[in-house]
Amino acid sequence: MDFQKFFHLCNPACTLDLSNPEDRQYYIDFSSVRGKDIIRKLARTITDLSPNQPTCQLFSGHIGCGKSTELLRLKANLEKQGFYVVYFESTQDLDMMDVDVTDILLAIARQVSESLEHQQIYLQPRGFKELLGRAVEFLQAIDLTAEIPIPGGGNLEFSLPTSIANITAKAKDAPNLRSRLRQYLEPRTNNILQVINEELLDPATKILRENGRKGIVVIVDNLDRVNAREMPSKRLQTEYIFIDRGEQLRQLNCHLVYTVPLVLLFSNDAEQMKNRLGGGIPPKILPMAPVQRRHGQIHQAGLALMRQMLLVRAFPELEAKERLNYIDQVFDAPETLDRLCYISGGHMRHFLSFFYSCLQETDLPVSRDTLEGVIQEHRDTLVSRVDDFEWDLIFQVIEQQSLKGEKEYQTLLSSMFLFEYRDESGRWFGINPVLAEASKFKQRQAAKLRKTA
Repeated sequence: MDFQKFFHLCNPACTLDLSNPEDRQYYIDFSSVRGKDIIRKLARTITDLSPNQPTCQLFSGHIGCGKSTELLRLKANLEKQGFYVVYFESTQDLDMMDVDVTDILLAIARQVSESLEHQQIYLQPRGFKELLGRAVEFLQAIDLTAEIPIPGGGNLEFSLPTSIANITAKAKDAPNLRSRLRQYLEPRTNNILQVINEELLDPATKILRENGRKGIVVIVDNLDRVNAREMPSKRLQTEYIFIDRGEQLRQLNCHLVYTVPLVLLFSNDAEQMKNRLGGGIPPKILPMAPVQRRHGQIHQAGLALMRQMLLVRAFPELEAKERLNYIDQVFDAPETLDRLCYISGGHMRHFLSFFYSCLQETDLPVSRDTLEGVIQEHRDTLVSRVDDFEWDLIFQVIEQQSLKGEKEYQTLLSSMFLFEYRDESGRWFGINPVLAEASKFKQRQAAKLRKTA
């Protein structure tokens, strides 16, 4: 076993990139237990149903459930089929506390143009150059100390990604400049869309197709992390971006995949988001990997895949059945590994986080006592966040197997008190196993049983 490599791969911050052959060997496909292969659906919409017309698809799920890994699998699959794919994490370009549509459009333009330049495809978008130049002049007129190079000014050769990065980085660091930049760009949103389409996406698509590519796909990850703060208009930032301005985000001449906040799928505006941003295509949700069924029985197939998710990181060269013979190199007993799989609830990041916390405390093999200590510490933190009203909501959802709306989602799912799953009967919700073992939950459960007896 390569211990350093194993420890790195078990870091919950590590995302597998399936376009990288080395990372591909560590990937475990959970689609058989998650209900459906969501990534195959996203890919088919692009490759089979509408290869020559722009599409806009929405992808969601719990933060930490494995969306980024699956989107990188989508990227690898589409590239195999001849598409030019630009994947990026929006958190690298945007401040999730304060985002506007023009910020997202400029981030897409920067990422696409930068990717093209890496492929030695250099475009000279004159309209874009003029737009950015005027934006810089506008900012410098407000703040004479704002040292932003004029795009293509002096002897500088114009580079679209560099010019956008210079402007947005300066604005990101200065809230006053950011606000003024938006005042300048917002009325020009349609103009921004026009220059992105006519001077970037359309000519790039033509060049790429001449070189055997089938078209451009842009995958914008982490956009589901946009903060749901209330804006001066009393509208939530998430509603404003993904619903009120959704049609503009869909107007780019390429295939688009946006990650969107799961909470919006439980809101009264969910249908509007589907129509305005998704063009009528329902959002795809990535559920948890089940380790138990809706009535409490162990989900053996899900548990088996969770075991492999960890063991393949230690023994990628072995076949799945062979890896089970080496559990004792990682855990003191197979039951300890099963305990880890079960207590995670099928939440990928929690699963790796629990194990990584064990590694921070002890050498391999990890003992049951070490794991239980990590679980207890996490449970204490989680229980301290649950108030009486939330306990009542938890029992209500468990009994009814449904969430009524946005408020319940925000309270229970975003707090990781409940997890969402899929089976042959559809959607169901299960309590976080860590919380289910808390004494407060057991006491309330017993009291509820006595009332109904």
